[in-house]
Amino acid sequence: MDEKAAEPQQAVASSELNDKDAGVDVPINASGHKQELERNFHLINICGLAVTSGNTWIALGGSIVVAIYNGGPPGVIYELIAASVFYWLIAASIAELASAIPSSGGVYHWASVTAGRYGRVCGFFAGWWNFLAWILGLVGTAQIVGAQTVSMYALFHPDFTIQRWQVFVAYIICVWGCGFIVLFMNRALPSIEALGGFLVIAGVLITILVCAIMPHVNGQPYASNSFVWREWTNDTGYSSNGFAFCLGMLNGAFAVGTPDVISHLAEEVPRPSKNIPKGILAQFVIGFLTAFFYVIAIFYSLNDLDAVLSSSYLFPLTEIYRQATGSAGGSLGLLILAFLPSLIATIGCYLTASRVFWTLARDNATPFSGFFGRISQSHRNPFNSILLCGAISTILGCIYVGSSTAFSAFVGSFVVLSTLSYLAAILPHFLSGRKNVTPGWFWMRGPIGFVVNGIACLYIIVFVVIFCFPFSKPVDAKTMNYASLITGGLSIFVTVFWFWRQRDYVGPHAVSLESALLAEDAI
Repeated sequence: MDEKAAEPQQAVASSELNDKDAGVDVPINASGHKQELERNFHLINICGLAVTSGNTWIALGGSIVVAIYNGGPPGVIYELIAASVFYWLIAASIAELASAIPSSGGVYHWASVTAGRYGRVCGFFAGWWNFLAWILGLVGTAQIVGAQTVSMYALFHPDFTIQRWQVFVAYIICVWGCGFIVLFMNRALPSIEALGGFLVIAGVLITILVCAIMPHVNGQPYASNSFVWREWTNDTGYSSNGFAFCLGMLNGAFAVGTPDVISHLAEEVPRPSKNIPKGILAQFVIGFLTAFFYVIAIFYSLNDLDAVLSSSYLFPLTEIYRQATGSAGGSLGLLILAFLPSLIATIGCYLTASRVFWTLARDNATPFSGFFGRISQSHRNPFNSILLCGAISTILGCIYVGSSTAFSAFVGSFVVLSTLSYLAAILPHFLSGRKNVTPGWFWMRGPIGFVVNGIACLYIIVFVVIFCFPFSKPVDAKTMNYASLITGGLSIFVTVFWFWRQRDYVGPHAVSLESALLAEDAI
């Protein structure tokens, strides 16, 4: 069974495309499973999901205080550019695999195919790393919403002291409010995600205009060109500016590092071989351009950087916007423009995390796989997996009440876990000579594919190590980077689980792309 499960791109004959299930013909999709989900996400919807869940300019703004220590404003800008270039290569590598094997399993499925005879174990780890990353992505996004909520209240109550339990209450409301929408409003989700994409683009355009115009209207000075583009300040404690720059790329990676988000909707999108790569392209073009011009605008609007760094607001943009607009009301208005897309981004993270766990469960890679690998016939979604994601998010949120440092350690592991899952799919693809995958609609031909895959893998290997270094020196409990500890601990858990489940674990099946298209036409 092991050798058969490890064969790349197992082909299913077109005569087998329909399985009899209670007398009903059920098409088989590109994952080798019955097509159970409705394909109600069209190109505009998945572009909205990609742009909203990518949330690039909001994520960058939310971590701006940490990023400033790694070079000041010039560091933030140039580190964003550098991280984006490398993630474009990762995104291109993911886009061609998504085009060739459009499966909701995403990197889990691709790693199982590209790794050939080692596909079962490689795919197992890729899937669990990816699921754990997206759960932490969901938790981190919901926490941002909670911090935004409390910070908006604090704007008009100067004597208000922000406490963690208050953020936790807002966090829980966000987690289960968004969870309710994902659970019971499946048909409305495509429209919600399209709205999210509109809000992201409209929000950033309005914010850029306000930050560019309001200081002049209020008679406030703009920051100098030197402050924005040239005044490098290394406040990390590391003597090497080059290493501080590389370490600061973590903030850019956190902002742009979600190239697989829409790949997990492949079984809910018509013509995913074409539409998924197009959505990834839209995500990275829009994400980079909006983040780049946004961060320039807010840096020019600053007139007191020390006040931003010492601000008591949990969400750092609160003080930046207050300086840019000259009023609490103006800051509130701009915060709302970030708050609404963040809510929809939480919904997108729910969608992604639940789909990853569901695909693992249907291949018997999770506990109670029969329960979690089931699609609700009434709600037309992986209802039980969505509930599990909400429960895990609630448990992790409780950590925040006890220790914000411990909570940040978990959330901060998102980039490392996600990039490891990408590496598990791309590296075998590169080492096998790109021969285990039948090309899809998007394919990097000739040496271009090898160069892009190779650089993407090299970047991940090097920067996974760098991203585990302490954020600054001297090192104490608050400046320590616990990503290696969290990632290592979770990987040990996955390893133990592998030895427990490997006898029952089958691994994903794959059909030829041509057969999958025939099956889709039959829906």
